[in-house]
Amino acid sequence: MTALTRLIRVFVAVGLTAIVLWTSHPSAVAGAAAGAKLSWIGAAVALVAIDRTLMAYRWLILLCALAPGTRPPFGAVLRIFFVSTFVGTFLPSLGGDVYRAYSLARLHVSGVESAASVLMDRVLGALSILVCGVAALAVAPHLPLSTGVYATLGVAAGACAVAAAIVFHDRAGSAALAIAARLPGARVRRVAAGLTDAVRRYARYHAQLGHVLALSIGVQVLRILQAWCLGLSLGMTASIGAYFVFIPIILLIMLLPITINGLGTSQLAFVWLFQQAAVPAPQAFALSILFVALGVVGNLPGGLLYATAPAGRPDTVPEGRR
Repeated sequence: MTALTRLIRVFVAVGLTAIVLWTSHPSAVAGAAAGAKLSWIGAAVALVAIDRTLMAYRWLILLCALAPGTRPPFGAVLRIFFVSTFVGTFLPSLGGDVYRAYSLARLHVSGVESAASVLMDRVLGALSILVCGVAALAVAPHLPLSTGVYATLGVAAGACAVAAAIVFHDRAGSAALAIAARLPGARVRRVAAGLTDAVRRYARYHAQLGHVLALSIGVQVLRILQAWCLGLSLGMTASIGAYFVFIPIILLIMLLPITINGLGTSQLAFVWLFQQAAVPAPQAFALSILFVALGVVGNLPGGLLYATAPAGRPDTVPEGRR
């Protein structure tokens, strides 16, 4: 990412946050945050520890498609995952994924296989968010939702359908390879074709993909419950059904690589969505800040690992694998 692009994203994040804060009335937001109950915040922090563990475990499962004999040691993979969550705190949403794929490739793993494992992790994560959102809509039809909610879920469903077709359908896979062959630049074509082939290997691992999807749904449920706990700490009266509908939409919006760590876009999404459940804007904004801060807290273990790694080598390779 160039310095100009990074600066633009920081500017957008700060600008969006400032606009939403101003329209939500800063004094009212401060009043809502000041009365937060620490017991509910502590419960949310405990849930974050569980969801980070599940996230690391599901990526370990997805390494099943690596070429035989190239899977790095368990400890090295865990270090990469947790450090990537910390690094991703300061980058657009896909920044941590890029770091993870790059670090895994440094451990004598094919670059396209590294990228494919991270891509499948992201796709199954998005699919799990979609599943939770659609299920919530089915059980909470009374919520007065705007067309934007349905449009967001529809776009996510389309993207997941395309990814599934490439993995499991021969014609779709062939079409993806044909598109890769027409991309400009020999290196770009080679990487795109290799990534498509690496992703399609997962078609042989139905049980593992099902396991990862189940874990991913569990992670999303934990995130929804984290937001619910934070809402209770602020005295919000929205039903838990509202959280199950709104938080998946917010998580999908936060996945977009528009700003740093979803700052700004998440504040806009929280206020926009929770006002549809009659939640005052100051409370919704305060909830958005607590939710982002909770994610930062969950990434702190990766910061400790990053700080204690040898200089210049955050992901060391054991002697036997050099």
